[in-house]
Amino acid sequence: MTYLKVLGKILFGIGSAITMYLVVVAIWASLSVSHLLPDASTGTELPLLTHEQKTILLKVEDPTFYDHAGLDISEGQGLTTITSSLARNIFLSGHKLSGIKGAFESFYHGVFECCKKIDLGRDVMALVLNGNLSKDHQLNLFVSSSYMGGNKGAQLQGLAAAANSYFEKPLSSLSDVEFITLVAMIKSPNYFHPSKGSEQLKTRVSNIKKILSGACKPSGWLDTSYEHCARNT
Repeated sequence: MTYLKVLGKILFGIGSAITMYLVVVAIWASLSVSHLLPDASTGTELPLLTHEQKTILLKVEDPTFYDHAGLDISEGQGLTTITSSLARNIFLSGHKLSGIKGAFESFYHGVFECCKKIDLGRDVMALVLNGNLSKDHQLNLFVSSSYMGGNKGAQLQGLAAAANSYFEKPLSSLSDVEFITLVAMIKSPNYFHPSKGSEQLKTRVSNIKKILSGACKPSGWLDTSYEHCARNT
């Protein structure tokens, strides 16, 4: 048997194993989503953001959010969409399942901890979640559950809590610059922090402003930092 044939068999075996794994993930997610969503989907369906705030958030976090099925490779999208971020939280941080669903939940936790940077299971879960939860509800969950760093001794969950803590205002009352500041923090709230990371936060806010105005564009799919925009005047 030649070297190429051996290599071909190995690659075929790896590909078959990955395909089987993703099929199992899809089946598990489809069977489990109805048990996990009741906890995750509580709350109002009313929009939590103003129209202007929604436009800003989606331009930065997920430009084709209302058009894709949970995954996207548009310029500036990066490795995650709003849907895939939610899928990670719902399927990995939801309540403990029992029986076979619980066994696979534990197994997937182990896979994710081992291989989170290359695991495609979350992408399959995003497709399943997108088929079971409306886009507006997904957006509300993202807005209300995003980690926004710590301030005044409290860990902040959601943009509304962040607005009250950092700006002492309701979310709907923030100026555009203040809201852009919160959006800038989502990428890494402890690094882009108003007090502990004020300089890098200021730079990121400036870069996002240029993206929003059209003065600068993402330099590719993985570009979510917009660092090159700092050189644009």
